[in-house]
Amino acid sequence: MHFWDRHVLPRLIRIACSQGALMKRRLRVVPAARGRTLELGCGGGINLSLYDREAVTTLVGVDPHPELARAARGRARELDLPVRVHEGIAEELPFAGERFDTVVVTFTLCSVADPAAALAEARRVLRPGGRLLFLEHGLAPDPQVARTQARIEPLWKRIAGGCHLTRPVTPAIEAAGFRLLEGGKGYLERSPRFAGWTEWGVAARD
Repeated sequence: MHFWDRHVLPRLIRIACSQGALMKRRLRVVPAARGRTLELGCGGGINLSLYDREAVTTLVGVDPHPELARAARGRARELDLPVRVHEGIAEELPFAGERFDTVVVTFTLCSVADPAAALAEARRVLRPGGRLLFLEHGLAPDPQVARTQARIEPLWKRIAGGCHLTRPVTPAIEAAGFRLLEGGKGYLERSPRFAGWTEWGVAARD
C-alpha cells in the first residue's frame, strides 16, 4: 500500500465523509437498523454514534483498509459501544448465510471492486425479510453532470481510493434481488454536482 493510500486517504475519507450535509443524510438511514446488524465499509466509525443502541442487538463491521478499521475500533471505544470490526472485503464476507437482520452500506458501493458481488454477499448474509439500509453516491440523472462524471472518474479513482462516480445505485440494488421499500434521491448541498448525487433508502430481502 502506497503512502497516499495508507496515511493520507484515511484522513481525507474521515473528513470528507463526516461533513454536515452527509451526516444529515446518514441520519435518514443508520438509526433504522434493527437486531443483528452488519455494516459494510465501516472504516473510520463515522456511523457508530448514529445507531439506536436499544434497537441494535449485535453490531459487526467490515472494512478492507487497516487504518480505517483501526480508526473504527478506536471510535467504538470512545463511544463505549461493543462493535466487532473485521478487516475484509464486502465481496467475500466471513459470515454464515442468513445471520443478520440488517445490513448497512453507506458510501461504500462506489469503491468496492465488484458492487454486484458485494450486494450478493449482503443478500446472502441477511435473513429472509432482512433489510438493506443504503446511502450511496453515484451516476447522476442529468446528462451534462453524467458526462462530467465520466471525464473526471479516471483521475478521481486514483486519488479517492478507487471511488467511482458513474455507478448506478438503486438499479444495482434491485438487480441484486432486493425489493425497494422506500427511497430518496437528490444532490448534496454545497457539493460539486459530479460528486453530490446521492440515493438512499431501505430494501428488503424476500
